[in-house]
Amino acid sequence: MKALKANNSRAKGRAKSLRAGRNGNGVAVRSRPMQAAAMAMERPKAKPWYEQYDGKRRMRLETYYACKRAFDIIFCFLTAPFVMPILILCYITIKIDSRGPVFFYQKRTGKGGQRFRMFKLRTMVRNAEELKEKYMHLNELTYPDFKISKDPRITRVGRFLRKTSLDELPQIINVFKGEMTLVGPRPTSFSAKTYNLWHTARLEAWPGMTGLWQVSGRNELDFDDRLRLDIAYLRNQCFVLDLQIILRTFATVFHGRGAN
Repeated sequence: MKALKANNSRAKGRAKSLRAGRNGNGVAVRSRPMQAAAMAMERPKAKPWYEQYDGKRRMRLETYYACKRAFDIIFCFLTAPFVMPILILCYITIKIDSRGPVFFYQKRTGKGGQRFRMFKLRTMVRNAEELKEKYMHLNELTYPDFKISKDPRITRVGRFLRKTSLDELPQIINVFKGEMTLVGPRPTSFSAKTYNLWHTARLEAWPGMTGLWQVSGRNELDFDDRLRLDIAYLRNQCFVLDLQIILRTFATVFHGRGAN
């Protein structure tokens, strides 16, 4: 009986130690949930959604670009009947809202650093470039970027066009001409001469109407942060990623995230 009582006493002692988080030798131990939580914390962080395709492209880069170009042309033809009525409506509202031309042409940097004329709907007053120097002290981003949250140069209609990205619709012309593509690094207004050496990696691809940074912050990101996203896109570019970016662009525009 005494031996049985002693065994029961030892068993109760071990159970009490385990409940207290210690083993039979008095060393602290982790419960199974705690062990699982610790293992989860020790696991490497999952890659971002756009970093899943590095090295997984199943076709040569030249073939991918050729197919992408064919997709761009087909997309332009299929969307033209829907885009034209929208552009006509935008034309009328811009004319009513403010004086000046409806379309805005700006030199942008494309593939290989070549400059081209990018088409947009005008969203600012006519002398916006002259006023830029006046408001330079309000710039919220680092040079050569320029952004003011409530830019006084933007017209009433222009603010709506920017929020919905309708001002970008005329760039379908650039896509059709082969100066741009649907998905790619967004072209900068400043020339490649202002780039640092590592920035020039983005010039290996045609600029896009939308891109990775468009769905990852839009105008909220600084130039270097956008460049890192551009390089990540170039490293992972494939049709699946392009389709994801296009779908996420619609969601971003719908919610108005990062618009300026």
